[in-house]
Amino acid sequence: MQNLSGRVEPLRQIISVEQIQKRVKEIARQISDDYRGQTIHALALLENGFMFMADLVRALEVPVICQFIKPRYRKQQGDGPSEVLEILFSHEMDIRGQHVLVVEGLVHSGVTGEFLMSNLRGRGAASVKLATLLDRQSARRVALQPDYFGFLVDDVFVVGYGLGSPEQTGRNLPFLAAAAPPPAMT
Repeated sequence: MQNLSGRVEPLRQIISVEQIQKRVKEIARQISDDYRGQTIHALALLENGFMFMADLVRALEVPVICQFIKPRYRKQQGDGPSEVLEILFSHEMDIRGQHVLVVEGLVHSGVTGEFLMSNLRGRGAASVKLATLLDRQSARRVALQPDYFGFLVDDVFVVGYGLGSPEQTGRNLPFLAAAAPPPAMT
C-alpha cells in the first residue's frame, strides 16, 4: 500500500473476501428479519461505510431508502483546543416516524455514532439502529454498542473494503488488511 510520500507499506490480510461476504449476508438476514414488513432508511457514513452499505443493501430482503452522510470535524475557536462535530447530509431528510439504520464501516470511539443516533431520535425517527462491519471496542469513549456488527478488531489500522484514510491507498482492496497508520497531518 502506498502513502502520500510514495513509500510502500506492508499489508497483512486479516479478514478475507469470503469471510466478509458471508458475514454481510448474515447481518442482512438478521436485519431483514427484524424489519419484516417495514421500510428502512439506511444512512451510510462516508467514506468508510460505502462498500459495506452497497453489499448490505443488496442482500436485504426489505425495502430500503439509501442516503449518505459525511461527518466533518472542525476546530472550535476560543480557549483551548476542542473539536466540533458537524454532520452533513446528502440532502435534508424527513425521518419522522421512519426506521433508520446507520451504517458504518468501523465504529471506533463511538462519539460520531452516538451523536448521530441521538440527533436522529431527536428528529422523530421511529427507531434508530447501528450496523457496522468492524467494531473496535477497545477504543470506545462512549457507551455505544452496535445493534449489528461483522467483526471485532483490535487496535491495528485497517484498510480495504472501503476503509482507509485520504493519505493512503488501499480502500479498493476486496479484503481487510492491517497496515501502518497514516502519517500525522500537520
